[in-house]
Amino acid sequence: TAGARDGLSVLLRALGSQLRVGVESPGYPSLRRVPQALGHTLVDVPTDAHGVTVPTVDLDVLIVTPSHQHPYGGSLPAARRAELVEWARSNDVLIIEDDFDSELRYVGQPLPALAALAPEHTVLLGTFSSVISPSIACGYLVVPPSLRSAVDRVREVFGQPVGAIPQAALANYLASGALRRHTGRMRRAYKRRRDLVQAALEDAPATLLPIHGGLHAVLLCDNAVVDRAASLGLTLTPLSDYWGGVAAEEGVVLGFGHLSDVELAAALELVKQALA
Repeated sequence: TAGARDGLSVLLRALGSQLRVGVESPGYPSLRRVPQALGHTLVDVPTDAHGVTVPTVDLDVLIVTPSHQHPYGGSLPAARRAELVEWARSNDVLIIEDDFDSELRYVGQPLPALAALAPEHTVLLGTFSSVISPSIACGYLVVPPSLRSAVDRVREVFGQPVGAIPQAALANYLASGALRRHTGRMRRAYKRRRDLVQAALEDAPATLLPIHGGLHAVLLCDNAVVDRAASLGLTLTPLSDYWGGVAAEEGVVLGFGHLSDVELAAALELVKQALA
């Protein structure tokens, strides 16, 4: 695929029309926008500190980020993964597992993918944008055999967005083991930036949520911080952007994956000024 959004679009087209699609609330905005643009009905599914809760409503599809919930960053515990899989089997629901940022954990070991627990009820949606580069624009779908022909038909209709040469180059890169080494280097670099964020904001007049992985931090604070930061020339993303409806908490989401250490340190100084 050409990334996670393209993969999600292909999959939802293959599944049919007018689906009831469960999405995490709060959750990653593009995982809401794609099914909405395709005319499906969005159903908000609450999350907690660990990730998505087991739904209590009728769904056709549930989109989840069990490895690193966005934006809060929780990792779905093994017991809830098992409960979620059993719910999907009992209710004949397809789980779309977005594997974004699963390689970038700083604490503990990753848990088995939902796709490994229930391959017949799970599609694994992945991208190489965070571990290699967003400019790669390559991703993948791992689908059950029962969906393979439907996905292939959609891909044939809309064409292959990734050329044969980039695909071959990426395949060679993966086969060489270079991605594993690169991911290790990136994990160390991002962990260093995570540590910079924690050190800079540990005494700030706000609540910094634990950062166990990924490329962003969540800071619980007054929404007025967004406007104060803008007056200093710094753009912050309000936490409210991640809810489908009324946000339950105020705060901001701070991305640090795209900044150098020097740029990050300067941005954090502006954040502290906005919080003061």
